[in-house]
Amino acid sequence: MRGATPVPSLRIETQKSHEIVARDMRRRIEAGEWTPGAKLPSVVDLAASYGVGRSTIREAVSALKAMGWLDVRHGGGTFVRQELPQENAPLAADAWLQGAESVLEILEVRQVLERGTAALAARRRSEEQLQQLRQALLRMELGLEADDSAESERADVSFHAAIAAAAGNSLLLSLMDSLSQRMTETIQRTRELWFYEEKASAEQLLIEHKGIYQAIEDGDPEQAEARMEAHLAKVEKVLNEALADTRNDD
Repeated sequence: MRGATPVPSLRIETQKSHEIVARDMRRRIEAGEWTPGAKLPSVVDLAASYGVGRSTIREAVSALKAMGWLDVRHGGGTFVRQELPQENAPLAADAWLQGAESVLEILEVRQVLERGTAALAARRRSEEQLQQLRQALLRMELGLEADDSAESERADVSFHAAIAAAAGNSLLLSLMDSLSQRMTETIQRTRELWFYEEKASAEQLLIEHKGIYQAIEDGDPEQAEARMEAHLAKVEKVLNEALADTRNDD
């Protein structure tokens, strides 16, 4: 594995520093300073070199990851993608933040719906449906062990969809299906913010999902609803904190 490439000092004092940082990082990739597969300097080093806060670097990295320029390996660092996007791909350094308020609104809808679906699933789940939940948890765990964030995200979505199916209400299932794409967006964005360079946070999320499953398996609707509510409240807290950090940086 290649060593980290030194970053020339570049002081930035601007209202939208995260956009300028992301644009400059992309320029370095396109210029060949950071080649495909190369490991980038740490968040601390990048923040010092650019003269910005760590949250600004994380926002820039998250945007470039979403656009296909970077790979983030939890606990392993940030790498330039082996296959880069097309040359004229648009730059949105705050891509994860675009529509953030609507993401929070989707999360509020999830809280309303998923508390109820978790409680119903605890009352109505079949053994086959429990097996589907266990399979989603296993995929999530294997994705964590393999540092495969994309698989973990897919398993996360599958877990919540399986709970909706186990609730045994066709209208609730239809509503959850209609939210499926937006749910994927909220899960992906909050995972990127929550787990950046901190595998322990991903492990904690897995524990929370296992707790929700256990309440459903035990047939305890009150506990299933409470654990789902606590889980989604924590997700909302993480997103709100990230938004506050961004506004403080601006």
